[in-house]
This record gives sequence, structure tokens and C-alpha cells, in this order.
Amino acid sequence: MNAMPDIKPGTIASELAIAMRNVTKIFGDNPKGALALLQSGKSKTEVQAETNHVVGLDKVSLDIAKGQIFVVMGLSGSGKSTLIRHVNRLIEPTSGEIVVNGVDVLKMSLDQLRTYRRTQVAMVFQKFGLMPHRSVIDNVAYGLEVRGVGKAERLETAAKWIETVGLSGYEQSRPRQLSGGQQQRVGLARALALDTEIILMDEAFSALDPLIRSGMQDQLIELQKTLGKTILFITHDFDEALKIGDRIAVLRDGAVQQVGKPEDIVLRPANEHIEEFVREVNKARAIHVRSIMDRGEYDPCVASVSKDARCEDVLPLFAEHEWVGVIDEDGRQIGRITAKQVIKALARYTPGVG
Repeated sequence: MNAMPDIKPGTIASELAIAMRNVTKIFGDNPKGALALLQSGKSKTEVQAETNHVVGLDKVSLDIAKGQIFVVMGLSGSGKSTLIRHVNRLIEPTSGEIVVNGVDVLKMSLDQLRTYRRTQVAMVFQKFGLMPHRSVIDNVAYGLEVRGVGKAERLETAAKWIETVGLSGYEQSRPRQLSGGQQQRVGLARALALDTEIILMDEAFSALDPLIRSGMQDQLIELQKTLGKTILFITHDFDEALKIGDRIAVLRDGAVQQVGKPEDIVLRPANEHIEEFVREVNKARAIHVRSIMDRGEYDPCVASVSKDARCEDVLPLFAEHEWVGVIDEDGRQIGRITAKQVIKALARYTPGVG
């Protein structure tokens, strides 16, 4: 088998898991002709009117760092699902560049692409994608079976991840015997069992009831703390994006409107479209400790929190502490935060409060 095609040194930063450069996708019989019109300055609407072609993505460029949850959000028809399917080449772009872990995905042969899909990226779908005739453990082990892993090893691995997602005891159940939330846990366990560096999640929690959905979000956040995967997460729910995203890209009509940390999107919306999104959301959910802490060195602290912790999550600490230290990714204290600061931030940004 040929080696994976490398990109030119220095063109994409090594800390990036996924890099997309000017990715455009046009659906129709003559996409190149429609692309020429788009590149000449015609709008998406004008191209569609003149050619009857649909612009799914319009010059999308994104940098997704290793180990982060990167959320792409937008309304129905914004191009979210089209975008995520470019990463594993379920959809071929009309133009642009897609680099994953330093490899140009678009230059892969069919054999290389097959290996890449089996070993480097895993996908969790909105509709679960489970095989109804297989048991839970066989569903979770399926990707390993395709990869050629022996039965004993793949069942052992599957059992471990079934336990991790809280489904011990359901190994021999069929998908129809499970609730929607349980079925989605099976889908997540199947992706985790592959142990790929990148997990693609396309509206993975959208079909779930609100309480179950919130629980799945919490579990994903907790798992990410220990696994450190790169997760590309697609959603139409802005509250969900704020809750789980390290960074967020807002998509509209196939084009990126804004990219930034949750607090950047909420507190500094780039245009009227994003202002509409953030108007009614709980902005407090996006406020991180790093945004309001007192910087500097202080006396040794009894309790500490990460600079990336959200204010709403640290509030319970102040039942026992007047203040807590704030630490960076290396565990060094870089500041402190008080109950008064947190309460003030929550009151300022929570709708109907303050």
C-alpha cells in the first residue's frame, strides 16, 4: 500500500488536527461552471438562479486544533452536515484543500482513503446508525471487526467502552430494546472503541429528549477531559454549542460568519445574523473564569479551577471557599476568582436577571 500523501512542510501548523482552506462545494451537473461564476463575484443566490446549481459550501476555511471540541453551528440548510462529510470525504469538494493530521485528504487513493476512514476518523450520526440485528456489544465492536481485529480482543474493547458510557448489563440487548439516549450511547461507544484521534459528530444529540440530551452533553464533556480527542461537533442548537464547544464556527448559507471562543461569539457577535442567535440565549453559559478573574500570584489556595472552567460550573465551590485559585493547563496558579465576581457575571449575562 502506498504511503499517505504528505502536504508541503510549513503549509499547515503541526498543532492542527483539521485544516480546511477555501473549501467550496457546488451541487449540480456542471459545478465547475457554477464555481467560475461564484469566483467572479456572483452571490450564492445569483449562481443558483443562473445555473440551477446549489452552493453547499462557499470558501470555508477552518483551523481545528488537536484535542479540542470544535462546534459548527447554524440553521437548517446552512451547510453543516455537508461540511463534516468533507472531512472523511463522504462528499468531494468542488475546490479547496482539506488537511487532516498533516495529510492532504483529497490526494488519497481509494485504498488510502479506506484505511484513513477505518483508523483515523470515527463518526457518530444523528439517527444512531445501529444495526438492528446485532447486539449492543456486536454493534460497538463492528468497526474493529471491519478493521480485522480478532474476536476476543474486539469484544473485550467493546465491553470496556460499553461500561464507560454507562451501559453495563445491556451487552446482549438489541437496539430496539433501548431508549433513544441508550442507543446514542451505543453509537458513541462504537466510535470510541475505534480509538481514532478524531471523532465526527453530526447532530448527534438532536433526536434526544431535552433531559437525555443534556446528560449526553455532560458525559461527552467528562469523557473529553480524560480522552483528549479532537471532536468536530455539528449542531443547530446555540445553547448546546455554548455548553460543549471550546471554539465555535457559525455557518450561514454555506459561508463562515464568525469563528471564536464561546464568549467571543456571545459578547462580540460579528453581524446581525449572529446577534439574532445570541439575543435570547443564556450568555452566562459562555462566560469562562479566564474572562473575569483577577490575574497574579496569591497565597496558596485550598481549591482551584481551570482557567477554561465556566462560571456556572464553579459557583458551588463558594459554599466552602471565599475565593479559589485559577490555574493554567500546566497547573500553575495564574489568578484567583471570588464568589462576588462569579455572581456578578452570572447576573449580568443571564436573561431576566440583574
